[in-house]
Amino acid sequence: MSKLFLSLHVLAAIIAIGPVTVAASMFPKAVATDGNAALLHRICRVYALIGISVPVLGFATAGVMGVTGHPWVVVSVALTTAAAFLLALKVLPGQEQALKTGNVKHLAMYTGMFNLLWATVTVLMILRPGSTTGA
Repeated sequence: MSKLFLSLHVLAAIIAIGPVTVAASMFPKAVATDGNAALLHRICRVYALIGISVPVLGFATAGVMGVTGHPWVVVSVALTTAAAFLLALKVLPGQEQALKTGNVKHLAMYTGMFNLLWATVTVLMILRPGSTTGA
């Protein structure tokens, strides 16, 4: 069962988080150049909702593997929570405001922080301190 949950968790992360990080990164320039900013914002909103499956499946995986209390899981949960709040409170509202006003002030910074949080979680998921995988 752990292999199934882990596979679904990784697939959800790739399919849901990847598009958000790319679209959010492209958004500020798209606003500045009259690109497809509205489409990029929609991608961010839709995939953010789909992205809720990533921590849900992560908790299921951690539960089946019996590692929910391990420090790398706790830190990953904290960073994932921070990334979710950053996306919900800064990135998506900032994109909505930028679509109205064209002002992308601080948006690239928040997007970079969001992406950095997810990159850190990804590294923790791969390295997993104390892991027996040898990675």
